[in-house]
Amino acid sequence: MQFLLAIEGAIVQGLLWAILALGSYITFRLLNFTDMTVDGSFALGACVTATAIINGIPPILAILLALISGGLAGAITGFLHNKLDIPEVLSGILTQISLYSINLRIMGRANQQLLQYDTIFTQLQNSLASIGLNLNSNQVALIVGILLVALVILALYWFFGTEIGSIIRATGNNEDMVRALGQNTENTKFIALIIANACIALSGSLIAMYQGSADVSMGAGAIVIGLASIVIGEVVFSKVIRFGSKMVAIAIGSIIYRIIVAIVLQLGLNTNDLKLFSAIMVALALFLPNAVNKQQIKKAKALAEEESHHA
Repeated sequence: MQFLLAIEGAIVQGLLWAILALGSYITFRLLNFTDMTVDGSFALGACVTATAIINGIPPILAILLALISGGLAGAITGFLHNKLDIPEVLSGILTQISLYSINLRIMGRANQQLLQYDTIFTQLQNSLASIGLNLNSNQVALIVGILLVALVILALYWFFGTEIGSIIRATGNNEDMVRALGQNTENTKFIALIIANACIALSGSLIAMYQGSADVSMGAGAIVIGLASIVIGEVVFSKVIRFGSKMVAIAIGSIIYRIIVAIVLQLGLNTNDLKLFSAIMVALALFLPNAVNKQQIKKAKALAEEESHHA
């Protein structure tokens, strides 16, 4: 029973973290931009949400504020890179470091409890209970997670099908070609960073409400979790080509990652070793497909040489 509850919680967390993975996918895969802002913008979304809720702002508006704040964090990274000519990795790191102090300023403390306040999860749970549907907190969070992940995927699918969205995708594939066509790649990077970090902050907002607390350090290692979800989704669904299907694969990859974590924790893994485990898992997920491809190429070459020798 305890194991099943752990898996149920893992699926919920996987859905809520999937929005972060989708944001990371925009920068790391579509834009080919190594954005290190992730850890800071994730915590920013949580801190903004917590501060808004304890000050009486409705949870829905708190989520909207988290989205805007995440977009602003992405805009800062874009400004540092585009206008100040700071390398992309360093731009993200500078924003991430500065966000730690900003998050402390926003909350006024290192952490904030939300258990005694209403969130979108408790509001939905109470609304369902009023019509006779008594669901536990994980079941309610599962409904919210599925709806929001579906909404984010649909919104991103629509946006990246527009002209500006197509230019962003083309910038990631071949920036020089996009420039040659007269497009401003600085603008496309700027827009993509805003959208990506808004998604990441949304994930932080939801996680804070789900776990009932926000902490200025809760984003530590978020970038690894995002990459793990992306890589697992791509490896498991390696045959998937369409853009919309890839986003669904990444969301499922996030759930798979959380289930794996839940299983190893149930088997006795020390929680202090969780980030090390995540890093090793990402490294293996990145290494194994390349190793398999190289082995297949070697076999194909050997077979071709053998056939030419017989001929």
